Amino acid sequence: MLIKTFGSAVYGVEAITITVEVNIGNGIKFFLVGLPDNAVKESHQRISAALKNNGYRIPGKEITINMAPADIKKEGSAYDITIAIGILAASAQIKNPAEVGKYVIMGELALDGELRPIKGALPIAVKAKKEGFLGIILPQQNAREAAFVDGLYVYGAENINQVITFFNGTR
Repeated sequence: MLIKTFGSAVYGVEAITITVEVNIGNGIKFFLVGLPDNAVKESHQRISAALKNNGYRIPGKEITINMAPADIKKEGSAYDITIAIGILAASAQIKNPAEVGKYVIMGELALDGELRPIKGALPIAVKAKKEGFLGIILPQQNAREAAFVDGLYVYGAENINQVITFFNGTR
């Protein structure tokens, strides 16, 4: 199943929307493409531990993750939750997978599933509003900064479970 989630790369005061395509297929491999730096490549280990420690799993399948546009360098760990939610949606562990594409989702995952703050919440929120997203989901510590953008729902989460329950309609 192919799922698209959205994150953002920040360069100075500008943000560029990054489409994270997650495809689950046959086999047992994990591919991450689209010019990610080492911190993004290491997300696999953080995501795997965070999901396991919260009662979820990375499926034993071939997972291909494409971060587009491919010519924009993706840096840092802020894409962890974007990728994790894509994996959960593509593997039917999120009940409303179509909803994930309506939001920009950003945040670094701790191994216990806690969301750690990111840089650039305001330009990310400005870009999300400009591109017509319904809202933005990011760490609680960043919510106040992003809330300066009128007409955009801003959801601050403390951990991955809160994001999952949001998309499952139970919170």
